Order: sequence, then structure tokens, then C-alpha cells
Amino acid sequence: MGKNLKGKTAFIVAFLVVFCYGFLGIPHGVTPSALEQALSDHIKLGLDLKGGTHLVLKVHVDEAVGSTTDRDVQRIEDDLEKAGITGQSVHKLDPVAHPEQITISGIPAEKASDARAIFDGNDYSGYDLATNPDRSEKLTMKPGAIRTLETSTLDHSIETITDRVNTLGVSESTVQPYGLGDNEILVELPGISDPEKVEDAIKSTSKLAVYAVVSGPYESDEAAMTALNEVVPPEDQLLHGNISPNSPDQVYLLERASRVEGTDFRDAQPSTDQNGRPNLTFTLTTEAGDRFYKYTEAHSKDSANPGSMAIVLGNKIREVASINSAIRDRGEITGTFSKDEVDNLSLMLRTGALPASIDTLETRTVGPSLGAASIHQGVMAAIVGMLAVIVFMLVYYRGSGINADLALLLNLVILLGFMGYVGATLTLPGIAGVILTIGMGVDSNVLIFERIREELRMGKSSAVAVQQGFGHAWITIVDTHVTTIVSAGILFLFGTGPVKGFAVTLTVGLLANLFTAVFVSRTIFDAHLAGKERGAELSI
Repeated sequence: MGKNLKGKTAFIVAFLVVFCYGFLGIPHGVTPSALEQALSDHIKLGLDLKGGTHLVLKVHVDEAVGSTTDRDVQRIEDDLEKAGITGQSVHKLDPVAHPEQITISGIPAEKASDARAIFDGNDYSGYDLATNPDRSEKLTMKPGAIRTLETSTLDHSIETITDRVNTLGVSESTVQPYGLGDNEILVELPGISDPEKVEDAIKSTSKLAVYAVVSGPYESDEAAMTALNEVVPPEDQLLHGNISPNSPDQVYLLERASRVEGTDFRDAQPSTDQNGRPNLTFTLTTEAGDRFYKYTEAHSKDSANPGSMAIVLGNKIREVASINSAIRDRGEITGTFSKDEVDNLSLMLRTGALPASIDTLETRTVGPSLGAASIHQGVMAAIVGMLAVIVFMLVYYRGSGINADLALLLNLVILLGFMGYVGATLTLPGIAGVILTIGMGVDSNVLIFERIREELRMGKSSAVAVQQGFGHAWITIVDTHVTTIVSAGILFLFGTGPVKGFAVTLTVGLLANLFTAVFVSRTIFDAHLAGKERGAELSI
């Protein structure tokens, strides 16, 4: 055997060892159970094989627009105050139907140009500025800015849900956009037989917010509306809450824009107060701490304008507290919280607040027994298909069929090894991709072997026939594989989780097949012919 052939053989053996390690590692023994355990440690199973929970969530991205403009109302007030422009009113005329619009009225005529200079600045470049007939100014969020905000809201929701799932110890989860609807998220949690706790953590908006109390409490909405002369100011809102476990439902009038909300929290930890009740200690970001200090200092009990704050979670008031002293970046929240609520709330604030609320559109649970049945049926289909191909190649191509079968087995080893190294998740469609790869591998060998047969019928020697057969079949094999890989790429780009799994296994299998069908199979032929006398017949 020549040096070149020995080098190729050594390369193939090393290739085989490396990829065997990828999906087996170093097994603790060679018994079937040890090998099965090693395989399960390195090959991750998807939801349809392992069992678990499948969720489709809807993100209400429109809420992010209202939240953003609410905060910009405060920012405009601060900017006007810094510029010495007083006496104005900054509000949203219709926060429900037109949350993207902010109206500024009452600007003194001599300060109009100064105000417009502020609104025309880069800080408000996402708004269109217009002057109303009553000389008030109207800022309307641009359509492009709304689309960008909605996209970032969806992306932020995916990141936050992923962090929460990972923090709860859910491994091998899938959180990604769901291509079948607008602003929808697909969540797959393999191995979760009781998904209620995880689902609650995912679904909760975790929008803890602190609002200034304008007035209240009132016994009911009717009582509140009577006190307000049947008109809720556009810059305020009515919210309900049970301040203590045995207290009746009460209604408060709160400012619409929060003073602190979930995105302002840098850290949050569960704790207990002096009475042993569960509470939450928090740390705010520097910017939020400065803003909160300014507000609480101006409205503490020792100030000229004392006030109170409402702690709101999920649009429900959980506590109303007087402002005893100025608070900067550290504090605690005590209310009608259970220990589980405090634990979940601190987790949500640490992993980031969801920028908008979400609804569950679909919940589907796959039992472990169904997953095990899918594995059994899929593996049996792969085994039966491979055995049928092996037998066919041995019968139809005789001795050369061994060559094709060895290349086929190496193809499977490369595919499994790749999945083990990159941590890819094997799904039922992925098994289908493996089976299809087997068929594509056989197709390549058939093209090569039939071409070799043609060369032999033309009276050429075995060595020349092998050389010509591989040379002429190579272009056809590349064409068929490239077109299929392009199709798999489209599936990966636009498909959902299981479809992407099929595309990945098919693509890797095809690339492995190019290597095994051309390089490995050719090396085996060369090694076989090198051990025969010149002019010996080839079993094909």
C-alpha cells in the first residue's frame, strides 16, 4: 500500500474516532446499557421524543407603545421645566385609541419657539410634530418608530422568557418567533411533565410598577366616577386592589405614567419584614434611582406636598404606602404577597421585566410514553431502512456493496457526532432527515457504481474504470446535493423548531455523504485494488 493510500486510511480512521467520541464520549463499559447511557448523555432529544410542553404565546406589542409614550410624557415635562417653560400641560388625549399621540398645551406664546426647539431635537426624533388649531403641540410617534418598537418588544420578550426558563432549570428549551402568526412566540420545554409553575412564570407580565396616588380609595367605580364628575383625566387611570387579605376591593385614581417599573430594577431578592411577612428588597438602576429620589423627596411626609404611592402588579394594586422619606436606589416592597409570589416576582425582576403582556394561544403536552413510542418507531424505521439498503447493495453490487455499506455507516457516525458536538436537538423530523440522508447516500453510490459498470463494459481495466467512474459521477452528485442543501436552507430560515431540526440533519447528512461517497468509497476501492493483481476483475 502506497504512502498516499496509508495517509488517506489513517485520516478516515481518525475521522471515525473523532466523530464516535462526539456522540459517545468515553462510555463506562461496552454493554448495551452503557452505550445507550453514553448516547443519551450526548444526543439531546426534542419535545416530540422526550415529552414535555409546547406553548404558543401572543405578545401584545401595542402595549409597549403606550408605555413608551407614558414615560415620554414625564420626560417632556422634565425637559420643559429645565428650559424654564412653565404653565403647560403634557398629556395623552386618548391613551386607549391613540396611545402614540402626546399633546402639549398651555405653552406661553413667548416660549413657543423654545418648546419647538426641544421637540425638534434628537431626543424626540421618533415623533412627528404638528401644531393644533388651538395652538397646542402634538407629538405623534412615527410608523417606522412604532414598527421598530414592536420588533424590539418581541425580541425583548423572547430574551426575557429564555432567561426565566433557564433560571428555573429547564434545559434544552426552545424559545423563538412562531412563523404562523404575528408577534407570536413558540416555547418548547422538553422533559417538563408538570408545566404549570413554568407556564405561570412565563405568562406573567411581571410588570411591577410604582404609581403616584392622586386620590382614593373609593368603594367602587361608580363612587370614583361620581367624585371625579364622571371624567377620568387623560393623564390618570383607575385601578382596583385589595390592600389587605380581608379588605374589600377598593378603587384608586393613579397617575397613568409610573414612577418606577420593572425595567428600572437592577436586582431584586425575596426577604421578610420585621413581622415575618414575605417582602421584596430591590435595587434600582442609577438613572431610575435619581428620578425616584427626586420624586420621593418632593412628596415625603416632611415636604410641602406629601403623597403616597401604589404598588401595582399585573394591573392590580397590591399595596398603598405613604412616602415617609426620600428613597434613592435601594428599598423594600411589602404587601399582600405570598412566599411563592415574592419568589416568582424577584425571579422575574432579576431576569428582566416583560415589556408587554402575553396570552397563551395554544398549550400542548406530549407525554413521556408517547415520546418513547416515537423514539422506538423512528429508530426502528431507520434501522429497517438501513438494513434494507445494506442488503440491496450487497445483492445488487456484490463485493462493491460492502464498500457502499461501510461509507453509509460512516455517514451516520459523522451525522451523530456532529449533533453531539454542537448540542443539536434530535426531533422526530430529524430522524426523518437521517433516513432521507441514507437514501441520498445510496443514490450517490448507485451513480458511481453504474458509471463504473459502464466503463468496465467498454473494456477498461478495473483501476481505470474506478477512476473514470468517480470522475464522471462527481459533477452529478454535487448538483443533486447542492440543490437539496439549498432547499434545506430555505426550510431552516422559514421553518419552526421541528422543521429546522429536519433541515439541519439533512444538510449535515448530505455534506457527510459527499465526503463518504467520494473520498471514503474511493479510498476503499483503491485499497482493494492495491491488494489484487493487475487486471483482476472487480466485483460490482
